[in-house]
Amino acid sequence: MNDAAKAMLNRYRCSSVNEYENALKEIVQEIALLGLWRSKFFEKAAFYGGSALRILYGLDRFSEDFDFSLLGPDKGFSLSDYCRAMEEELKGFGFSAAVERKEKREKTNIESAFIKAGTLKNMIVVDIPESARKKIDRGKTMKIKVEIDKDPPGGFYTEAKYLLQPIPFSVNTCTLPCLLAGKMHAILCRPWSGRVKGRDWYDLVWYAGKDIPVDLRHLENRMRQTENLKDGEALTEKTLKQKLREKINSVDFNSAKNDVEALVKDPLSLKLWSEEFFMAVCERVRASASPGSVGNR
Repeated sequence: MNDAAKAMLNRYRCSSVNEYENALKEIVQEIALLGLWRSKFFEKAAFYGGSALRILYGLDRFSEDFDFSLLGPDKGFSLSDYCRAMEEELKGFGFSAAVERKEKREKTNIESAFIKAGTLKNMIVVDIPESARKKIDRGKTMKIKVEIDKDPPGGFYTEAKYLLQPIPFSVNTCTLPCLLAGKMHAILCRPWSGRVKGRDWYDLVWYAGKDIPVDLRHLENRMRQTENLKDGEALTEKTLKQKLREKINSVDFNSAKNDVEALVKDPLSLKLWSEEFFMAVCERVRASASPGSVGNR
């Protein structure tokens, strides 16, 4: 058992094995972030995606993966040294974990790695009750995918956010309007071949409830980079809402609920999910245009 890691578990009110597993994964994520901070990773990159929203901004669902973006294009960047930094940090807090860079046959702008750790063995580190540990398969493995965009679209803002456990440290992250731009791009443009990412839609509801505007300029840059905007086509709040309505019309929201329900504490938060509900959420979407930002090209 590690006292600092155990103190991190005390923030959670777990009542099921699934909740303990989610809490363990999030603790591992935060300690990995500490390792990245020590290695000065955030001088080159920003944290974004669902895990950033959860850990830094208080999203009320768990998130599985780690997404990062370089502050500017650098195709020669390598995750290798930072994989070692995350692994050493985790070992320093008593976790048994391996962080391995994924070799790809084809070169892309996204570099990937995985944090892999035995679930049961690492539950002991944070002193998860034996009654919960008994229900875990001995061979079960926790896996966290780490991805970084080495050729990010321009036009995004970043800010420093602070975590106080296991020790105080800072994380460079995209601002909420830019995070929403990334989420909106995933909703509108993600090629999932019929598989619905319910977590994207859950996060959209969270943003709408907080009245966060989408950074239209950054979203437009993203959509142009992935060729989801036609030449000469301008993105406005009106055209964004039209594209969102078209996407809502094509989604099976029962499948979307199945994707996200294991990550939320209260299943009732999904009860209203339907085409009608998300059309109402769409009306709450608003846009802001940024005059200038990090990552301009």
